[in-house]
This record gives sequence, C-alpha cells and structure tokens, in this order.
Amino acid sequence: QVQLVESGGGLVQAGGSLRLSCAASGRTSSTYAMGWFRQAPGKEREFVAAISWSGGNTYYADSVKGRFTISRDNAKNTVYLQMNTLKPEDTAVYYCAARRPLSGSVYTTLSDYHYWGQGTQVTVSS
Repeated sequence: QVQLVESGGGLVQAGGSLRLSCAASGRTSSTYAMGWFRQAPGKEREFVAAISWSGGNTYYADSVKGRFTISRDNAKNTVYLQMNTLKPEDTAVYYCAARRPLSGSVYTTLSDYHYWGQGTQVTVSS
C-alpha cells in the first residue's frame, strides 16, 4: 500500500511558477512509477507528466511540454512538478499517482495507476 500527499498548490498570476510536491509513504514507494494528472472544473481528469521509477524516463502532455518538469528524489520518496510560465488554462486540481512498474516504463493513462493522492488546487489568474 502507498499513500500519496500532494502540496505546493496555490494562486499565481499568469507567467508565474509553482512547484508541486508529492510525498509517498509505504514500503518500496521509491520504486514506483509516478505521474501527475489534473482536473479542471467540468472536465475529465487528464494526464500531465510521468516519470519512471529511476527517474531516467519522463513524458509530458503536449500542453505542458517545455513549461513543466517532473523529477523525483527517491531518498526522500518525493516527486516534484515544476511548473513555469503558467497559463490560466493550467488552473485545475493536480493529482499525483503511483503504480508498481513492469520495467523502466512511464505510464500516461488513468487506468495505469493504482494509487492516488487527494489533490492540490492550482489557480492561475490572468
């Protein structure tokens, strides 16, 4: 069992930056593949970024590529999402997710993940 707790959300002006953190607890949580998803009001939850268990592979949604960076510190059991040049359309609740990997893969769909955090609100004002 893995527990995930997100933090770092808040209100920021367009063009600003935020760094989200996802602290994982539980046995072998540092060996899990991780992902970030987001859900805006009235919309489906969508993929944002993913990272392999080692951190060697990453993948991004086209909408955030070049602006967001996912990383992890396995010694701290924490995954980060650095968000730069934020836009109003980035406003959403951001969720981190985890799964036991089959290899060094990254995973990009909701059904790939077994564990979810409660989410943290990010609001970008124009």
